[in-house]
This record gives sequence, C-alpha cells and structure tokens, in this order.
Amino acid sequence: MTAAIASEDQALIDAATALIKRRYAVGRHHIAAALRTRSGKIVTGLHLDTYVGRASVCAEAVAVGQAMADGAGAGDPITAIVSVRHPRPTEQNQAIQIVAPCGICREMLRDFAPEARVLLADPEQGLRAYHPSDLLPLKYHRLP
Repeated sequence: MTAAIASEDQALIDAATALIKRRYAVGRHHIAAALRTRSGKIVTGLHLDTYVGRASVCAEAVAVGQAMADGAGAGDPITAIVSVRHPRPTEQNQAIQIVAPCGICREMLRDFAPEARVLLADPEQGLRAYHPSDLLPLKYHRLP
C-alpha cells in the first residue's frame, strides 16, 4: 500500500497538469513542470519544442528560470519540483503522467535547486521524492 500524496505535492502535480492540459500542442508543448519555493510560491513552466531539437527548452528550465526571475534563490530556495507529460493523440494511454527530468535538467537542478525534492512516480511505491544528487550523483564541477 502506498502513502497518500501530501497536499502540497498534489498542488504541484495539479498546477503542472492544469498547464499542460491548457497548452498542449502536438510538436510544440508536451511537458509541463511546477515548482514550489520555501515561501510556498508555485511557479510553472512549459516545454518549448522546436524544429531544431537543440533549440528546444525543457519545462523544468523554464520554471526554474521564471522562479529565479521572480526572486527565488538563497532567501527563497526551490524546495520541490514535478514534471508531467501529455500523451500524443496516437498513444493508447491518454493519462497525463509524472515524468523524470532529463539529464540536462538534472544537472541544472543540481546547480539551482540542490536541496529540492524532485517528485517521481514509482510504479511500486507511488509518489517518491529524490534530491537532485540522487538523480545525478557524479556532477560535473568546474576546476577553481
């Protein structure tokens, strides 16, 4: 039996889900992210897919950038983040699901939200939280 999802975590899932339901577009937007800062502020971000893949921007990066622009950081750090994926119309399962951040976003979260809880769906244990260091244990560090 899995534990109930905490209301503050459910609020993040709901915010990301509402955004992707509102803005989903085939070939443009299929991932949304929502994060919370220590002050309780929720910030969302939308994946920006482009025809040139290298120019695409992940939803997590958009959300973190918006949070930083709004003043998140040392005084109001990011404490949790979740990402959700909208299925394409051709997929059999049409449920919006929680997805893991890509490798680049894991690196970014280690830089900008090292103590945040990254919410992931575990098929056997339900919703679980991981630190960015759990998802990217051997982070690249610049030499001094």
